Amino acid sequence: MNKWLVAVTVMLPTLIEIVDMSIVNVSLGHIRGSLSAGIDESTWVITSYLVANAIIIPISGWLSRFFGRKRYLIFSIALFTFSSFMCGSAWSLSSLIFFRVIQGMGGGALQPISQAILFETFPHEQRGMAMAIFGIGIMFGPIIGPLMGGWITDNWSWPWIFYINVPIGLLSIAMVLFFIVDPAYMKRVKMKIDYMGIMLLATGIGCLQVILDLGQRRDWFASDLISWLAIASVTSLTVFVVVELLFAKNPVVNLRLFKDISFSSGNVVMFFIFFNLFGSIVLLPIYLQTLMGYTATLAGLVLGPGGIASMIAMPIAGRLITKINPKAILAFGIITCAYSTHLMSRFSLNADFYSVAWPRFVLGIGMGFTVIPLMTLAFSSIKREEMGNATAIFNLLRNLGGSFGVAFISTMIARRAQFHQFHLVEHLTPFDTSYQVTSSHASQFLQYRGFDASVAQHGGLSAIYGQLIRQASMLSFNEVFHLLSVLLICILPLLLLIKRDKSKG
Repeated sequence: MNKWLVAVTVMLPTLIEIVDMSIVNVSLGHIRGSLSAGIDESTWVITSYLVANAIIIPISGWLSRFFGRKRYLIFSIALFTFSSFMCGSAWSLSSLIFFRVIQGMGGGALQPISQAILFETFPHEQRGMAMAIFGIGIMFGPIIGPLMGGWITDNWSWPWIFYINVPIGLLSIAMVLFFIVDPAYMKRVKMKIDYMGIMLLATGIGCLQVILDLGQRRDWFASDLISWLAIASVTSLTVFVVVELLFAKNPVVNLRLFKDISFSSGNVVMFFIFFNLFGSIVLLPIYLQTLMGYTATLAGLVLGPGGIASMIAMPIAGRLITKINPKAILAFGIITCAYSTHLMSRFSLNADFYSVAWPRFVLGIGMGFTVIPLMTLAFSSIKREEMGNATAIFNLLRNLGGSFGVAFISTMIARRAQFHQFHLVEHLTPFDTSYQVTSSHASQFLQYRGFDASVAQHGGLSAIYGQLIRQASMLSFNEVFHLLSVLLICILPLLLLIKRDKSKG
């Protein structure tokens, strides 16, 4: 079978699944108004999908062996397509959340299965190019998702962000039927179902995803719900590790793969790379829209060059890893990503469009030279029979890295802004000369515009306080961007633990 046809076949459903993880975010306000839902209620439209997705990803390798990979892939695409149609046809918030859970269950397997098929289809010397194809999808999806979601919602209506998946899903099913063939070892085999492992993993990962999504809004462990979810998650995952390693004959996740130091180190590095990526691409539009007054469209245009840079850099990286030590390319990519985040830490309230678009472009280049060599190195010593299980673990930790990154920056921005506001307000006293002059000028300006003297005085003070809030927020953004940059540099020593498989090219 032509390897490029296989690549297109598996990337098509993967791309729409990745796009669907972010496309709903910009349409949430329209969904909330249409279905008469509150803000906290409507966020479950996103959370429910992420939880179901996170539960399915780690067990997708086991499910592929149990049902047969091609059969399970077709079922997952069909389930995702059907649930997309039902999400668009939802008659209430509860029905939408229910079908989003089903959609997450269908979409969870698409990424790891596609990655495993690509690894097996391309010869070892072309794996870099195969991962470049996969990397373009996972990098392009989060960027095009919000832009597509906003445009569709504004020009059509929010149900079409789901309906658009239906024709693509049907085309994907047809292509899988014609172009995907299971290798001999992936034919359906009789296996004892690991009920205990599945239950513990679903509980642990599901609770963890809910914690990460709701933690900041519920003030973390000040909330009884978050505290109980944390206890359930830690307990379930701890027992899961013990059961899978010591008692399960057919473990739902083969944790013994972590004995491979290259695979283990690669997973940790991938976790922190996506921690940085998702943290920065979530921070950037918030900074632009809340402090700089950008519209959603303009903020999307700032993110766009980074996606283009990744699409250019990834094929180049895919070719270079056959000629240069992939660890050197990986180190260059990580340093470039860290440098781009450092540039973001120097943003100000006077930054122009080029000043904010350039660091995002640099980040795109860095990600292009990071993801490809990392995936190639991490999987270099994994046996074909374990590839499905390995890609499932790898994709789980990649997604968790993004979720932890978003939760981290949301919390840090809120708390550091409060810290800086507390210290800056110390200077707003009647005894400070600069404050006296500025408040007087602001009051005079408002009186000149026709306001009453008392109203103008209060309005001038409000304007000064508004500027203080902006300055405090700007300082918090600078600090969090800087911290993301430092965290990324700190993972460089882990590259020493990743071994290059020289025996295969």
